Amino acid sequence: MIIKKFQGKTESEAVENAKKELGSNVVIMNVRNVKKKGLFSFLRPQLTEVTVALEEESGRTPAYRKDASTPQSQRYVEAISNTDPVRPVRETTPLRGNSVYVTEVPEDGYKDNSAIEEKLDTLHTLLEQQLQKPEETKEEPLEEQHETEIERFMKLLYNTMLDNEVDEQYANQIIDEFEKVNKPNVPFDYVLSNIYQKMVLKFGKPCGISPAEKGPKVVFFVGPTGVGKTTTIAKIASKFSVEGKKKLALLTADTYRIAAAEQLRTYANILEVPFRVIYTEEEMELALQEFGDFDYIMVDTAGHSHQNEAQREAMKEFIHFMDGKAEKEVFLVLSSTIKYRDLINIADAYSEMTEYKIIFTKLDETTTLGNLLNLKLYTGASLSYVTSGQNVPDDIEQFNPQKTVKRLLGGRKN
Repeated sequence: MIIKKFQGKTESEAVENAKKELGSNVVIMNVRNVKKKGLFSFLRPQLTEVTVALEEESGRTPAYRKDASTPQSQRYVEAISNTDPVRPVRETTPLRGNSVYVTEVPEDGYKDNSAIEEKLDTLHTLLEQQLQKPEETKEEPLEEQHETEIERFMKLLYNTMLDNEVDEQYANQIIDEFEKVNKPNVPFDYVLSNIYQKMVLKFGKPCGISPAEKGPKVVFFVGPTGVGKTTTIAKIASKFSVEGKKKLALLTADTYRIAAAEQLRTYANILEVPFRVIYTEEEMELALQEFGDFDYIMVDTAGHSHQNEAQREAMKEFIHFMDGKAEKEVFLVLSSTIKYRDLINIADAYSEMTEYKIIFTKLDETTTLGNLLNLKLYTGASLSYVTSGQNVPDDIEQFNPQKTVKRLLGGRKN
């Protein structure tokens, strides 16, 4: 398959330029506006750039295959450098007339993947390191010597996922799904693009705090001790109050740790929003009446061991006390540094209490993000926010599937 860019003053002109060179069977993959570069570029008109694809004839040598004398690692790098990945458009099915499989992206969801995040930044280096080892070929087992380039490339992506602590079960699932739709002699960009898109869609659309249809939305933040619940609430409250101009109140039911209550009180004073300490369910109901004209009531809960059955039951009763009294959402706050096995146990314990969305904290304290994908696929719960530091309110953002998948496939951290 040939994938190439053409420019023109208009989209029609750019497409016509593509057809003149490649023929009338080209498939338009992407359209974007570009500006000319150089001195006085601001005086020059904007151009339209189209990315087109053309399925090569069977007798032709595929674009990514160079002469046999070209080093194998160079062939990988050139294949990735010289083509553009497919932009997601529809559900993963073959398009007749070419070998491209593309995947639907919601209109308000994932935007342009920026050429698969500039080819995942460091993937070129990774390929050179892993594949440019001709002196080791003789020592490889016979079956490995007969692997195709695509198979070795797939193995590289698979091992990269495992290095980033994606659970082996899910890494196998991703590779297996791709192999079911794989075609012979496809470009490496096709492999990378397809797996990238599959992983982004597995994460799904991030889901933050939504407004209530009527009255205030009660937002509970739950989770084990030490994950940063109180600081996370302060960051979200600051975003909503200062930037979003929303009317909100901060409550804490964490009566075990005085420092946590005082910390949240301090943040409330800075934001100039009401603050209450809640000891009973009845006090929670009184707060709901007091702040009935507010947009949000955010509640910090006590962190506790997920293995303590009595505490789990108390938490469950406290959360469900609001059923029928107000709209509510529950966010399970978890540290990205927790071991996956422990994350599973925690997630299971809270699943018995209520439905929840997930917030991951302390991304700055780990070098691997595989657990974000692992827990998403294990629980099915939506990911909402991630934090990466102690600064309030800066070190928080809505979960970004594209950025995370880029990291999981070996891309450089921004």
